Amino acid sequence: MEKKQSKFGLAGWIFVAMLAGALVGAMCTGEAAAAFTTKYIKPFGTIYVNLLKFMVVPVVLFSIVDGVISLGDIKKVGAIGGKTMVYYMLTTALAVVVGLGVALSFKNAGLFPVLETTDLAYEAKNSNIMDVIVNIFPSNWLSPLVNADMLQTIVIALFFGTAILMTGDKGGKVGEIFNAVYAVVMQIMMIVIHITPIGVFCLMCNVVAVNGPKVLGALGMAILCAYIGYLIHVIVVYGLSAKLLAKMSPIAFFKGMAPAMITAFTTTSSAATLPLTIECCNKLGADKQVSSFVLPLGATINMDGTAIYMGVTSVFIAFCYGVDLSIAQMVTIVLTATLASIGTAGVSGAGMIMLAMVLQSVGLPVEGIALIAGVDKLFDMGRTCLNITGDATCALAVSRAQKK
Repeated sequence: MEKKQSKFGLAGWIFVAMLAGALVGAMCTGEAAAAFTTKYIKPFGTIYVNLLKFMVVPVVLFSIVDGVISLGDIKKVGAIGGKTMVYYMLTTALAVVVGLGVALSFKNAGLFPVLETTDLAYEAKNSNIMDVIVNIFPSNWLSPLVNADMLQTIVIALFFGTAILMTGDKGGKVGEIFNAVYAVVMQIMMIVIHITPIGVFCLMCNVVAVNGPKVLGALGMAILCAYIGYLIHVIVVYGLSAKLLAKMSPIAFFKGMAPAMITAFTTTSSAATLPLTIECCNKLGADKQVSSFVLPLGATINMDGTAIYMGVTSVFIAFCYGVDLSIAQMVTIVLTATLASIGTAGVSGAGMIMLAMVLQSVGLPVEGIALIAGVDKLFDMGRTCLNITGDATCALAVSRAQKK
């Protein structure tokens, strides 16, 4: 109970910090005052951004290795694990596409603002899709980690995790080391997350001071955009999955999952909702052995809601900084967000760390996180509800496939 209160308290402080930063920034809209915020307040926000960047590589590397190891023995996982992973990766990729599509529609309609920023340089703008695919695979071990190349780091983590599982007992010893380091990395990440209110205050203060209060009105549009994406994904992807793969009425599915969906929406925790998710799935006809494997795994690696959130916020932040994402960059976002779903840790604020990773993958400023950090809790409620619903459709679909 105390843990939930602490999480809510952190979210509350971040929201208060955003409001306070916006208020102070609105009082500093004059040229001299805005220059003061840029020179003396923004640097503290920059420190926070640097710490976010500092955490991206270790969090991605060790969380994905740990996530792959959590699958257990590859031979024992067998057909259930293969079907589950394919389902999760496909629905997550679709979720990113949905998020990008809805966000681009909002952008083209002029519902997102443009900030007064002209100092962005883009290397990825002129890349083609084949370059993106080739560059996924690293030519050495260290440069992706040193240069924070996210896609290559994810590939390294997947290779390590898979090799550890395939090596048996000796690999298990290495896996224990990765697990222990991951626990330490999580503690460091929590320290960084707990200074988020300070970073948000400083960055938001400067953004509003330089650009004026108009930027705040777009936050409501960003939230609306994300929830439209959530709704489309639930109705189209999950509805069709229930109908075609689980051979179940979508209405019956959503009615049966309603208790778990409501709990996820209010607690913003897939892990806390897990017992209820399993109970609802079993009542809907899922095989108990399948649900006991698929649902805990999904709570760890299946993050469709987070994927939509990454797609929407990436376009939102890009447009705020006056940048049009190229096709190659959008492909990079889809690939990065899909693979990053394996490494999205189940702790409050972890979504922002992963968003920092996606932004870095296409050269967008991580400072843009300050624009949405204050209302991240509102994004989180919808995306957690979506995450557990996706887990449930997978459990029912795999259960039917195994029976056949």
